[in-house]
Amino acid sequence: MGIGSFIKKQFIDVLQWNEDTDGVLAWRYPMADQEIQNGGQLVVRESQVAVFVNEGQIADVFGPGTHTLTTQTLPVLTNLKNWDKLFASPFKSDVYFFSTRVQTGRKWGTAQPITIRDKDFDMVRVRAFGMYSYRVTNARAFFTEISGTRESYTRDEVEEQLRGILLATMANSLGASQVPFLDMAANQALMAQQVKGDLTTAFARYGIALDEFNVASVSLPEELQAALDERISAGMKGGMSADKMAGFTKYQVASSIPLAAGNEGGLAGIGAGLGAGLSVGQVIGQSMGAALAPQPAAAPAEDSVEARLEKLKGLLDKGLISAADYDSAKAELLKKLIG
Repeated sequence: MGIGSFIKKQFIDVLQWNEDTDGVLAWRYPMADQEIQNGGQLVVRESQVAVFVNEGQIADVFGPGTHTLTTQTLPVLTNLKNWDKLFASPFKSDVYFFSTRVQTGRKWGTAQPITIRDKDFDMVRVRAFGMYSYRVTNARAFFTEISGTRESYTRDEVEEQLRGILLATMANSLGASQVPFLDMAANQALMAQQVKGDLTTAFARYGIALDEFNVASVSLPEELQAALDERISAGMKGGMSADKMAGFTKYQVASSIPLAAGNEGGLAGIGAGLGAGLSVGQVIGQSMGAALAPQPAAAPAEDSVEARLEKLKGLLDKGLISAADYDSAKAELLKKLIG
């Protein structure tokens, strides 16, 4: 090499990364045709790790501090190049910096519901959302498994991969835990602890440590949540029995009574039509099982007008119909009686 060419060569005296771009986790020092001056300085800050890579193979890893680069401080690289220990010329190698700062406030969520077995509802589809934080702890594994030889590797890029790992791990964790959905929703901290333990192992393969993981909400898809809300309402309406499904059916029948009252004629129409069907007392007694004592369904034609009036008066006294409904139905029956 001529003297002119030698003079044109550029030597790097100091290698450092200022992390002036937010969200970058791995950054390759721009070498071009430059060479590292033997005896140059490598500055690694507290929140960083530097990795020397020679021909695609990791040679050395440097932690925080200022390092003088010589063949004595790069023993592995020296061995790879078969350099003599007294070699004193500049050398060339790729240098990667990795940020080890904690990446906080990262959001996660299930884009699609996760289907799990549940002892209360058999099978449910669960959605969950929360926050997590992580950091690079093993630059060698991170470089080998994820970032590779790219000029830079960002937080968004790594989180694309982490998201798939997170959701797959969560599905396995929730499925294996056999914790009912109602218990999950009531104790989100316990759910987060279970998932975090499994995620820690999964992330470690990629040189990433999970710092924090929490579950902000656990929910069902809208149609399942509506069914659950209705079932919960059934349990809150009027002392259901141990047989939940029977109670739920009773509640549905009872819920239809206000709808009937809102129709044309209301309860008065029901009272006036006692000759064509069961009495109001029988309907309520069958649906609620408590408002009235069970009574045989006698043929409507055999009931006298007086008997029907007594039944209506009984319903009024028990508060099951209003005075206006009673007066209207009474007027209809008296009209039939008088002719």
